[in-house]
Amino acid sequence: MAKSFYHYLMKYRHPKPSNAIEEFANHAFEDHSFPKLSKDYHELCNYLELNGHYLKTMAVFDEAWEAYLNEERK
Repeated sequence: MAKSFYHYLMKYRHPKPSNAIEEFANHAFEDHSFPKLSKDYHELCNYLELNGHYLKTMAVFDEAWEAYLNEERK
């Protein structure tokens, strides 16, 4: 995997988010403690479970993670 999950997620930032992943990206950008260099699912999952109050459900993270893995496999 070349880039971190955070780097991947940032392509979804949008001034007027139209879906949950865009909202997640916007909030992660504003979260200065987000593990920006991580490529590890468990590290990110643990962090979000403790600090991801901005996520309505962890399913949003799981969906974004799957898309990240699919893109990194290309």
